[in-house]
Parts: sequence; C-alpha cells; structure tokens
Amino acid sequence: MIVSHKKVRTFQKVLYTTIIKIERGKGMKIIIINGSYRKNGATALILHEMYQKLGTYPNVEIQFYNVADLNLKYCVGCCKCYEKGKCIFNDDIENLSKNIETADGIIIGSPTYASNVSGQIKVLIDRGHFVIEQLLFRKYAVSVSTYENYGGKDTSKVLNRLLSYSGATISSSLFIKVPFSASPLRDSITQNKINRAMDKFYNDIYMQKSYICQKIKHFIIFRFGIFPFVIKKGSQYQGVISKWKKQGIKVLI
Repeated sequence: MIVSHKKVRTFQKVLYTTIIKIERGKGMKIIIINGSYRKNGATALILHEMYQKLGTYPNVEIQFYNVADLNLKYCVGCCKCYEKGKCIFNDDIENLSKNIETADGIIIGSPTYASNVSGQIKVLIDRGHFVIEQLLFRKYAVSVSTYENYGGKDTSKVLNRLLSYSGATISSSLFIKVPFSASPLRDSITQNKINRAMDKFYNDIYMQKSYICQKIKHFIIFRFGIFPFVIKKGSQYQGVISKWKKQGIKVLI
C-alpha cells in the first residue's frame, strides 16, 4: 500500500493537534499582569473579572501579578541579556519572564498615561526579554487598556505591537473608556465584552486556533527583521539564539 506524502503530513498535523489538545486539557497556565500601580483601579478590576471568568474553566492555573508589588530596575542598555541569555539584574522582572516562558497565555493590561502605557509597563517591556528573544512564541494573548479622555487606542496599539512582535497570537484586544475611580464593571456592555473575550481566549488556547494574517505578519517581522539582525550580531547575541532553540524557533531557521 502506497501512502502519499501529503496524507502523511496531514496525519502528522492532526496527531500533533490532538496531542496539544490533550496536553492543554491536563492543565492550562495563564499569566495576568496588572500594569497599573493602583491595585483596585479600573484596569485591575477588569483583570480580576477576567481572572474570575477563567477560573470557571477546568484545569486552568492562573497567576496574577501587580506591577506595584514588583521590584523593577530600569534597563541600562548593556545588552548583556542578548549575549548571556539573562539580565544582569536578578530581580522580579527576571523571575516573571522565566514564569511567562512556561505559560500558555498572557493577559496584560495598562491604564493610559499621556496616550501611552504606564511607566511600570514600559520598564517591563524594556527588561522582559519579549521581542528579540521571542518570549511569547506560540502563546496566546489578550491586551486591555483603560482610559478616561483619549489615547486608549494608542495604549492598545503599544500593547498589541509588543505581543505581536514577541510572537504571540492576539486573541482579543479591549480598550475601555471609564471615568477616573469609577468601576468599569457597572456597565453590562463591558461585562459582556470581558466574558466573550475570555471564552474566546480559552477556546483559542485549547483548540490552538490559527489566525493566518497574524502568522504571516509575524513571519515577515521575524524572518526579515529580527532574524537577520540577530544573526549579523554573531556571538554578541548567542543568548538569543539559545532562547530561540529552547522555544522551538529553530524550525524557522
């Protein structure tokens, strides 16, 4: 009996997807990061609501981080992380980054300050090994931005660029207008948005949903931007190559 290569590849793909689904069913790890210094502000309330919603699903481990509780040192631009694979500062950002490595999904939220993310989130972006190291490769993500007057979409764009450039598949992106110190959860529309976003997020991870436009975008960014830049750096970026291999990105090289 002769079996075509096409049928073999199709079988391998179905088998791989089935194995992934079984593994996800055994346990799904989600990281939620509140990028607001206010632990009970609008951003935090939305993220806690997402936490509660995800908790209704079986076999989901959820870890919630407040940037206000983290020891955050500024990036000093030494580039040692690219060479050695780790930062010169062994602080909470480094530990959080290691934890994200083993997660299936990430939810990151930020209030809007001057049409941008919070200062704490910017420090996390600079120090978190996201883009060059492709920390979020094959992970799913949700972004949340809150704003009172204007600039919420700008904050959302910053978060989504971070997620997309770092290799994540963006499941949903929420930017929610809410008065200062008011609860965004009093609005049933916001509640419905949160519930729908979490349903989609969970199912995307469980089913390993593929978004072809996002895949093409990431391929272009990585293959024609990040990849040649890192290769050109040689041994100076050996730590990055090691992280790529650990993430399974060697299949793209």
